[in-house]
Amino acid sequence: MSEPRSSESGFPIKGVYTAADLPEDLDSRLGGPGEFPYARGVYPTMYTSRPWTMRQYAGFGTATESNARYHQLLRAGTMGLSVAFDLPTQMGYDSDDPIAHGEVGKVGVAIDSIDDMRLLFDGIPLDKVSTSMTINAPGSVLLLLYQLVAEENGVAGSALNGTIQNDILKEYIARGTYIFPPKPSLRLVADTFGYCRKEVPKWNTISISGYHMAEAGASPAQEIAFTLANGVEYVRAALAAGLAVDDFAPRLSFFFVARTTLLEEVAKFRAARRIWARLMRDDFGARNPKSMMLRFHTQTAGVQLTAQQPEVNLVRVAVQGLGAVLGGTQSLHTNSFDEAIALPTEKAARLALRTQQVLAYETDLTATVDPFAGSYVVEAMTAEIEAAATELMERVADHGSAVDAIEAGFQKREIEQSAYRIAQEIDSGERVVVGLNRFTVDEEEPYEPLRVDPTIEAAQAERLARLRAERDAGAVERGLAELRAAAEGTENVLYPMREALRARATVGEVCGTLRQVWGLYRPSDRF
Repeated sequence: MSEPRSSESGFPIKGVYTAADLPEDLDSRLGGPGEFPYARGVYPTMYTSRPWTMRQYAGFGTATESNARYHQLLRAGTMGLSVAFDLPTQMGYDSDDPIAHGEVGKVGVAIDSIDDMRLLFDGIPLDKVSTSMTINAPGSVLLLLYQLVAEENGVAGSALNGTIQNDILKEYIARGTYIFPPKPSLRLVADTFGYCRKEVPKWNTISISGYHMAEAGASPAQEIAFTLANGVEYVRAALAAGLAVDDFAPRLSFFFVARTTLLEEVAKFRAARRIWARLMRDDFGARNPKSMMLRFHTQTAGVQLTAQQPEVNLVRVAVQGLGAVLGGTQSLHTNSFDEAIALPTEKAARLALRTQQVLAYETDLTATVDPFAGSYVVEAMTAEIEAAATELMERVADHGSAVDAIEAGFQKREIEQSAYRIAQEIDSGERVVVGLNRFTVDEEEPYEPLRVDPTIEAAQAERLARLRAERDAGAVERGLAELRAAAEGTENVLYPMREALRARATVGEVCGTLRQVWGLYRPSDRF
């Protein structure tokens, strides 16, 4: 008899599951849909009343080019926008900064000032479209630019819906687009919570992300354990800043991956909801049910896509998207089949959206809530992932906090070990990747990728030169001085930051002002 197959999280998957594999306290672990501990979903009706939000991640080159792609996606039926920013923007540098050379507009859109943000959302009704922005260290800066542009178009902050990622802790663990040391970074997160509660109350102030840890090699159990541990740290930071848990917790959201291992992914999402609900109620005393609901966005697993036989990625993405829907996601981005090669073409992006539309409108997935409830295998897997993730969270807590564990390199080491194990399994053929280590072809069909205009960097530099020549330099200097004073003190920095941006200060100037006060973080630094 063959050895049992192991899950991504490391526990064996049995060939047959029976009622004996179900947890004895299954009823209390499940609850009803929309009821504590939310294992069956955060809303009573889930997709039976309306499908998940179909969001497509897009952004490249200039704001004008990205704006055209957003209009294409909206015409194709997407329900929400998701903005990708280029690396200089993510790191808080202007496009004409020497450090930005060669990276402008490459992995996302270049946004240097309110002028670019106006172009990015030109003609898009911001009171009707939900917008997610994948931006972390300068997340507050891009949110304020978005709010300012909305106000110019007659849309109040109270009418805006969307999310900024704003999750700096996972940057130290897995991704690297941090600017400031952790302590001031956490202050900036807490200031954003406080600002949005008053000024942009329907905005999701943070998207606590496991996706990038998963892309770095984290197992499903590691993904939710380290993500929820970071969530605990953000809750503590907000409480330390004087906010009440039920004032900010309902606006917390999460961001996870969906892999091709469908059953384990469904179990992962259910386990994550259950762990978070109990943490918020029992450890932080939350009383508002919305504070206990783990609401999350999902993106299909880019790391599992292959450049070999790229059309096979269409099948992978469909399976991954199915797992996210069966797991109860609130919104979903399906990757384009060509993303392992280059930025998606318009046709590939449309096909990715059509994948979601087939799931929503041609299958019977939206006819009933939580179809896997009571499944022998899924409930057993949910319990195993929950136990494994809880044990990992306890190991994080043994360091003192998530920040202390990051400083000790704990999460990074654990993820690297998992990534190494997966790489070995692929290299040996034990883990099959269709088209890569099995079912290969001798010759690949030609493919023409989307190419970014190499003149973008020069064009952005010219735009910045015009902006600096036209704007009121004195107003910018005053705005940045007020921002510096707030950063040196205890005032919420988003208010002076907003006025500096209104005066047409650039993203690089705002982040540069904060760098002068808070300094830069380098991996060798002590927290």
